[in-house]
Amino acid sequence: MAEVILYQIDEATGVVTVTLNRPEKRNALNPELITGLEEAFTKAENDELVRVILLNANGKDFCSGMDLAHLEKTLDWSHDELVADAMQLGNLFIHMRELPKPIVAAVHGNALAGGCGLATACDIVFASEDAHFGYPEVHIGFVPAMVMTMLIRNVGEKVAFELVATGRQVDASEAQRTGLINRVIDAKLLEKISRVFVSNLSERAAASIALLKTLLYESKNIPFTQGIKRGAEINAEARERQECRDGLRVFLARDRRE
Repeated sequence: MAEVILYQIDEATGVVTVTLNRPEKRNALNPELITGLEEAFTKAENDELVRVILLNANGKDFCSGMDLAHLEKTLDWSHDELVADAMQLGNLFIHMRELPKPIVAAVHGNALAGGCGLATACDIVFASEDAHFGYPEVHIGFVPAMVMTMLIRNVGEKVAFELVATGRQVDASEAQRTGLINRVIDAKLLEKISRVFVSNLSERAAASIALLKTLLYESKNIPFTQGIKRGAEINAEARERQECRDGLRVFLARDRRE
């Protein structure tokens, strides 16, 4: 795994911490960093000990977006080469969405452009009070293209259009109000509270979390009736699992004792 990504597992809780480690470049996204994230998420996905992933960053900012030095190198590339380059990040976003284990982001400093997309690609986002989010690509004639898919699902059409068309940044409080993030936390407590949260989340039934993540994101793209039917299938699949049956028996036994 690339040194620009740190990977640490707590075997006691099943929590993996994946850390962006390119602080001198404000953790800007380049092929090496994106590849490192793919490798980290793949490793976590395939490790049966891992139950939850915590994504954070070293340095002043969470992620400043795409590395402009890398974009400059691509100015003379063909259309197909540019699409392939863009899809490296796009495939990372798809992987994060399809990964059955929850990904929780702990954001501090700036999360801009592709960095904001990286945060919102996570299932849950905590942010320190000093965090700022935004899509400033319009200022250089660029477009926040792939992140739009996630942005519109988080905040809706009108807020999404305003953010990408103006390129303005929003603070953590506004990001929470619009639905871009889940929770604003005192900067000094961000790491502690995030770790307590992911540790608690890791205690939930892993199979249940995987099923609900799948159903949650599927439900955004299918008609109401189909969503209900798909929910019934997932309901049945959950009840067929041994951990659900064991959990139900434990709960009923406790309830009867009381």
